[in-house]
Amino acid sequence: MDSVNEAPKIGPVIQTERKKRHLTLDRLAALSGVSRSMLSQIERSEANPTFAVLWSLTQALGIDFSQLLAGGTSQQRKPDGIDLVTLALTPEIKSPEGAWRLRILSPPMLAGQVEWYEVEIAPGCMLQSAPHAPGTFEHLTAYSEGLLVETEHGSQKLATGETARYRADVAHEIRNTGRQTARALMVVLHELKA
Repeated sequence: MDSVNEAPKIGPVIQTERKKRHLTLDRLAALSGVSRSMLSQIERSEANPTFAVLWSLTQALGIDFSQLLAGGTSQQRKPDGIDLVTLALTPEIKSPEGAWRLRILSPPMLAGQVEWYEVEIAPGCMLQSAPHAPGTFEHLTAYSEGLLVETEHGSQKLATGETARYRADVAHEIRNTGRQTARALMVVLHELKA
């Protein structure tokens, strides 16, 4: 992967902002509703936080979400125009060992409602997820062969162009059973509170 596509360093930014406010991990956990262990993993860049988690942290810290995702670089919004997020400013989350990559395509203002990602999984690797919030569903559209979705409710192999829709409030994983990098579009729908 080109260095221009490096994921923004979210963990160090969260840690710096937390320390600036003299907050312990326990205190930020209480303010944000994000567990202390998850906070610690995020600060060490070992976790794959969802938009909802990042939104909670930015709200608790009082920092701008879009600047966090842009690695500290703000984007200019054109009134009544077309917003452009360049490739260099499209945030990514990658597994430390290079098994998978998620490019975050959805806008920050939809965090916790609907999120969409471009997914890449290396051959023979998988993207595992712990259960998301109750009522969350994922929709995975395969752009290539070899993808297999597994949850406690079953498994489904996808051909190119097919979409799997499944509960994401249970542990789930997406495997690449093929010999080439698998690509897909993943849409995460969170249950809307009345």
